[in-house]
Amino acid sequence: MNGLTPASVRVRAPGKINVFLEVGDVQDDGYHELATAFQAVSLYEEMVATPSDDITMSVTAKGPVDIEGVPTDERNLAVRAAQLLARAAGVDRGAHLAIRKAVPVAGGMGGGSADAAAALVACDALWGLGMPTSELARLAAHLGADVPFALLGGTAVGTGRGDELSPALARGRFDWVLVPNEVGMSTPVVYGELDAHRERHAVDIGPARRVPAVDPDVLHALRQGDAEMLAATLRNDLQAPALHLRPDLARVLERGESSGALAGLVSGSGPTLAFLAADESSAIDLQVTLSAAGLVALHVHGPVPGARVV
Repeated sequence: MNGLTPASVRVRAPGKINVFLEVGDVQDDGYHELATAFQAVSLYEEMVATPSDDITMSVTAKGPVDIEGVPTDERNLAVRAAQLLARAAGVDRGAHLAIRKAVPVAGGMGGGSADAAAALVACDALWGLGMPTSELARLAAHLGADVPFALLGGTAVGTGRGDELSPALARGRFDWVLVPNEVGMSTPVVYGELDAHRERHAVDIGPARRVPAVDPDVLHALRQGDAEMLAATLRNDLQAPALHLRPDLARVLERGESSGALAGLVSGSGPTLAFLAADESSAIDLQVTLSAAGLVALHVHGPVPGARVV
């Protein structure tokens, strides 16, 4: 700790798309083993941390993000992240975390996890801790499966409950068009529907793998920077239950795929839809087409770095 307190620290952290998500069978403790390939994309949460007597936060929206109902107390993952860091470092310091949200709330893109990663990075800099990234990543793993990835960024494979990360090589740039939805979805509810879906269709689909794995073709497509190859291997086991809960999303998914997308999928547990485009020009065309149909459509690209001071 260097003892110097900057007037403020500004950090941005990316949202993510799960380009592959295989979910194992439910475990005795109610959780599921996962195998996922994450890609961080250029839709960012922004945080400005300033010195304060206590750890507090405020939230505003950037773009079409509904922040009503976002807690600003200890129920918020960013507040818990700052508190965890203070305890781990043995410091009695405060910070006010002003978050400007651009990642959809409860949208399956890890916005809350990005806020938590941003809080770790921001408070580490604000308090002059100089904590190694490896230690921040260890703390991040205590906060939720997506937080370590929001800290790391880029492209990575997640196993276990999604928090055991291995960086994955990805060449080039992948262009996506995101269609958020103003009605969020509960991740536990979607997982519950997945379990129910598997029970209903047990004869047809058989048991899930207890130890899931990422398809090697996905990793090959990422290494090659080949959007068409990646489109052919996109998978999300939460998509069927999400669409069962929200049939309206299926209609938007069909519209995007018939409007020039290489492929579309539900991002994470939904309801955000992610459409993979062949290139930047194709993504812009798709964004214009979907916007003209009255949908909110956002053009983003990946992979991008994780939470960083800017």
